[in-house]
Order: sequence, then structure tokens, then C-alpha cells
Amino acid sequence: MGDGRRAEIEFREDGEKTFVKVSFDPEKTISRELQQNGWQAILNNFKKYVETH
Repeated sequence: MGDGRRAEIEFREDGEKTFVKVSFDPEKTISRELQQNGWQAILNNFKKYVETH
């Protein structure tokens, strides 16, 4: 990320399913829970997009 923090995204196949795991260095001024919720919202939107296209 632009501020030096790192994020890692892992895609893992399991049969006909794909699992996505996101690991990230949290931002220091925003709660970890809020950041996790933000990443989860991104993943939920990605899932919705992939399932409809």
C-alpha cells in the first residue's frame, strides 16, 4: 500500500470452489475491526461480481 503497509491475497482452489484469504498490516489510527469489516465488504462485492459475470 502507499503508506508502506503490506497486504497479501491468497487464492486456494478446493474442487469447484475457490477460497480467498486476505492478510494485511492494519492501519494504526483505525480500529482493526473496522478495517476487517472494510476488507470483508470488498470480498463480498468481489464474490457477487464473480458469481454474476
